[in-house]
Amino acid sequence: MFQHLFAEMNEMLQEIVTDFPTAEGTRRNELLCKYNMLHRLSDNVMDEWLIFAEKLSNFREHTDLSAELEEPEPEPEKEAPELFMDSFVRGQGYYKLLMYRKCIEQFKEVILRYPDSLAARLYLAMAYLQEGEGETAWNHLDHMLALIREIKLKAMIYNAMGCIRAAQERFTEAQELFRLSLQLDPELPEPTVNLEVCRRRGGKLQFGNQLVSLL
Repeated sequence: MFQHLFAEMNEMLQEIVTDFPTAEGTRRNELLCKYNMLHRLSDNVMDEWLIFAEKLSNFREHTDLSAELEEPEPEPEKEAPELFMDSFVRGQGYYKLLMYRKCIEQFKEVILRYPDSLAARLYLAMAYLQEGEGETAWNHLDHMLALIREIKLKAMIYNAMGCIRAAQERFTEAQELFRLSLQLDPELPEPTVNLEVCRRRGGKLQFGNQLVSLL
């Protein structure tokens, strides 16, 4: 499951090791950013592994495993089977490594099998936004709207779609989308800020940290 992610991390680290000694200016800053990202990712992986290993050890110490138990047959996976696809796992890794084009390639494979996967559609939408392809991101978010039952999530999607239209200077459409978002969730702060951006025809749009945190 993790081999592909670590292969990419090793490839990126080798690039840093090879190029950094002679790199200057923008290239040197780019390599430093990649190093810092790998360092954070490595720390996160290690922290999660230590927590898991401690829980595993605690279970072993307090459980009698000497008796041979009959292994139960695994129950069929009924919820979000796409989460176990190699393409999904690789796509997540590419997104965390900021390799958005490769992330897109992987999640395209996922939606070929599971076209109504909310998680895959959200990864695709955000990756396309990072690549500056707002209209393609819009199509994936629009597909999600028909599938979403949770009101708060639907409000966040409307807000994100409003940001796309505002970035395209289609302010009337954007304002309507921000208002829809507020109707669904009046406590969501971003649409109010974004409505003001539309009114002023300038300012920083807010997609919403809660939406990004779902990735």
